[in-house]
Amino acid sequence: MNRVVDLRSDTVTQPTAAMRAAMFAAPLGDDVFGDDPSINALQERVADMLGFEAALFMPTGTQSNLCGLMAHCQRGDEYIVGQSAHTYRYEGGGAAVLGSIQPQPLAQNASGQMALADIASAIKPDDCHFARTKLLCLENTWNGHPMPMDYLAQATTLARQHGLAAHLDGARLFNAAAASAAPGETVAAAARRITSYFDSVSVCFSKGLGAPIGSALCGSKALIARAHRVRKMAGGGMRQSGLLAAAATHALEHHLERLADDHALAQRLAQGLQGIDGLQVRSAQTNIVFVDVADGRGPDLLAFLKARGVLATGLIGLRFVTHLDVDAAGIDRAIDATRAFFSQGAAPASALAAGRAAVY
Repeated sequence: MNRVVDLRSDTVTQPTAAMRAAMFAAPLGDDVFGDDPSINALQERVADMLGFEAALFMPTGTQSNLCGLMAHCQRGDEYIVGQSAHTYRYEGGGAAVLGSIQPQPLAQNASGQMALADIASAIKPDDCHFARTKLLCLENTWNGHPMPMDYLAQATTLARQHGLAAHLDGARLFNAAAASAAPGETVAAAARRITSYFDSVSVCFSKGLGAPIGSALCGSKALIARAHRVRKMAGGGMRQSGLLAAAATHALEHHLERLADDHALAQRLAQGLQGIDGLQVRSAQTNIVFVDVADGRGPDLLAFLKARGVLATGLIGLRFVTHLDVDAAGIDRAIDATRAFFSQGAAPASALAAGRAAVY
């Protein structure tokens, strides 16, 4: 029987055999005491790679973003963020709930960009009636699209002109870098160009890079010291976590350049779904393909695909995400099954729950 083609998210990746071996062989210490050599080596490596003074390993991207926001802002401060950005919409309101940081959400265009004029007008004057605007938060990639470099430059320059710091939710930073790299430029070098605009960045190892867990917050030594205190309060202090750091280090060493393979498979999927009556495909620039399904048939399509060993997420709009555990044969199975649904009809969806969208 063919194995399941799991296109729900790149978070479903399994550690490769080589990654498991690296985890098993990792030298360990106690990271709460600061003496886990694998954690320390990873933090130094990712900070140096992205052009920062220091980095801090976290179990999740949500915690990494939270610690970053709370290291930048104090109670009564405010951060400017997109209305649909992950740090605002999908992380439990942590900045407000735990940090007493007021979010100022702004409308975004289809590419995830907040208008520069809107950012400027949202920055509050120094007046006791207002929260203190301290931080601009951007996200890259945005629904699978890399943020344009000129926009990153303009938005962060505007922020600094008003005394704001800039934080990047780089959950899929390396996908953005792979898509934005100039000819002959490495993914690591392209990532460093992106992060050069920011005072801090959260990067994830457990999506396209294929590690089983983990993110890192990068910034100045002073900011990381503040974030370290927040991480402790948030329950993020771990002990022999070098096992996890070894997986992330292996991913940085071996999985950056191969992200282009995931992007090519996403293009293959998007092209294969083009022209199906009742399905509108949104172009894929990295590893995420969105499709809009007409006549409310999204849940039925999801159930049809699942019965044929293909998993995706969504309701009206479906999301397919490629990753290192998906190959060309799996993509072709997804295309064939989708075409079969629209040519033959589909059985009723077993449950709407099967189609609930995963936000990451």
